[in-house]
Amino acid sequence: MTLARAACYLGGMSKSAREREWAAEERPRERLYHKGAAALSDAELLAIQLGTGVPGLSVLEVARELLTQFGSLQELAGREVAEVAAVRGVGRAKAVRLASVFEITRRLRSRNGPSRPVLSSPEQVFGRYGPLMEDLKREVFRVALLDAQNGLLKDVVISEGTLSASLVHPREVFKPAILESAASIILLHNHPSGDPTPSREDVRLTRQLVECSKLLDLRIHDHVIIGRERFISMAQRGTL
Repeated sequence: MTLARAACYLGGMSKSAREREWAAEERPRERLYHKGAAALSDAELLAIQLGTGVPGLSVLEVARELLTQFGSLQELAGREVAEVAAVRGVGRAKAVRLASVFEITRRLRSRNGPSRPVLSSPEQVFGRYGPLMEDLKREVFRVALLDAQNGLLKDVVISEGTLSASLVHPREVFKPAILESAASIILLHNHPSGDPTPSREDVRLTRQLVECSKLLDLRIHDHVIIGRERFISMAQRGTL
């Protein structure tokens, strides 16, 4: 078969037929099975989750396009599902699958053992919630509800704001703590910019909530602001 005929032959093959022609060691799933996940590139790992490509684009090309468009796996993990779904070759079902994988990864990174997590320091708070919140593109305000030994009973998302602000009402902050009979709480929110430096609004809100907590005889241990790979504790700053 001449090169020209071979090119025409491959060009006319379906995507699945072309993939069957690839050497086994070049297929991401086969490479992972035989060589381990660490041997694969970011694009190959994405390709396995995507599963299939579309006419004109192999699954690996779709994966590479995702990385090109969003810049990195970390940036991709923080995008809205609808934004990822809009990329050619992805669609709603694949975008949801990716979002699920990224969320599982965040939750695994945030776990610190099989027993009830203990949050006695800002470092422990960041260790649990940093992976869950540092890549979010919207500002999210959460409350961690603690027992008398600083064990985590539950955490609750109070509000999800825009890229620059979220609205928090004291009633919504303290209601879950009262319902769960929490001994104390920790306030948390992220800065999508990656810089955890408190704004004037952060300071004002913290002081307002501390004053309200005194009326309820409910202690606020801290307000931890989460940025990219770093955090700031309002308790350590003396705001509380």
